[in-house]
Amino acid sequence: MLLTLDLGNTNLTVGVFREEELVCEFRIATDRTLTGDQYAVQLLSVLKLHNIEGGDIHGAIISSVVPGLDMVLSHAVEMITSIKPLLVGPGVKTGIDIRIDNPAQLGADLLVGAVASYAKYGVPCIIWDLGTATTVSVIDKDGLFRGGAIMPGVGTSLDSLVSRASLLPRIRLEAPECVIGTNTADSMKSGSVFGTAAMVDGMSERIEEELGTPATVVITGGLGEEIAARCRRKTVYDGRLLLDGLRLLYEKNAR
Repeated sequence: MLLTLDLGNTNLTVGVFREEELVCEFRIATDRTLTGDQYAVQLLSVLKLHNIEGGDIHGAIISSVVPGLDMVLSHAVEMITSIKPLLVGPGVKTGIDIRIDNPAQLGADLLVGAVASYAKYGVPCIIWDLGTATTVSVIDKDGLFRGGAIMPGVGTSLDSLVSRASLLPRIRLEAPECVIGTNTADSMKSGSVFGTAAMVDGMSERIEEELGTPATVVITGGLGEEIAARCRRKTVYDGRLLLDGLRLLYEKNAR
């Protein structure tokens, strides 16, 4: 089995593959104060809930946007599997031609998402990852990674709004029945969900204008499904995009 770990600012998403089959998937809160031993305990405990032992794992790969935890998580994986995990970064074979100003600055999560989208949906492709930050990655018709855009995530923007506006309550992020809210909570939900969906539609249209061709729009991330359902243009929601990308990267480099 292959252990894949996507370490984000909010959650550590873990997937276990048996060849191309995703056997299990779970999330652990990202905690910068934990040691490798503590992460190892958490990982092993949840794996055992899925009847998976450390000895069942034959390979491991990590993608991280939290550099301070790279070695901590690597140590944790090595403790429970006796395998040194592959860390996505410089020197890893990707099959993607990166055409940004400084390829070394490309986030591991963006790279992993691009690899998966290229393989699963072809090109050109616009990839939206709706997490702590909202990121957009663009692959053109020639398979070149052209760049993208970064903006505050839906939850991040909402948290900032609530913390700075005393009269606004904390709400559950879900779409209201109507775009026009008739109370404070529904108005906030409308702005967060429908507003983000409109941004996806509008930004994707502008990106297509620059590319000079229509593109497949792929959405992933924690709030991706809720937003994708409210977009007016055709989109593909893929909740396991980054885990599949990690699997593909491991296979490219294992060979």
